Amino acid sequence: MSDFVESTDKYQVVSSREVWQGHIYSIRVDDVRMPDGNIREREVLTHAGAVGVVAVTVDREVVLVRQYRHAIGGYLLEIPAGKRDRDEPPGECARRELKEEAGVEFRELIELTEFYNSPGYSSELFHLFMAEITAIGEMEPDGDEELDMERVIIPLDEALAMIDRREIIDAKSIIGLLLAARRIST
Repeated sequence: MSDFVESTDKYQVVSSREVWQGHIYSIRVDDVRMPDGNIREREVLTHAGAVGVVAVTVDREVVLVRQYRHAIGGYLLEIPAGKRDRDEPPGECARRELKEEAGVEFRELIELTEFYNSPGYSSELFHLFMAEITAIGEMEPDGDEELDMERVIIPLDEALAMIDRREIIDAKSIIGLLLAARRIST
């Protein structure tokens, strides 16, 4: 749980059971005593968390990846990102994902923010970073990466215009690009 989440004792988990275990996430069902005393069932998608990185060149270009996303049946243009291994520090995951998906080396990681993607049903905490690129080399996709992932380098201003035109429609990428642009301009 994030340090910024206000906990409460008004909602008590009476019982919990895992109903499905997958490679990326699991699903559990909790019986929760509500403030009015009634017990309600809540389904929770449990996820180790993920990171995304806005990789920026000294010329204000950003490195994005175009990749197939099976859940939507098409391609998206996104910032490099990936799921954390259990207990993997977010910064280490960011370094790994930048190398795998974008072939990028960088000076330092700057934390932009963290957020819950869909807290109504998922525990996934997403960490966003920005990195100033020092070199761009070969991508090193791992076994789970899509075979036709493509690295795309465009000016940050063009990426922001693509958000306005709804050509970049991935939430982590929109949040990351907007926060990076704000940070760069100050």
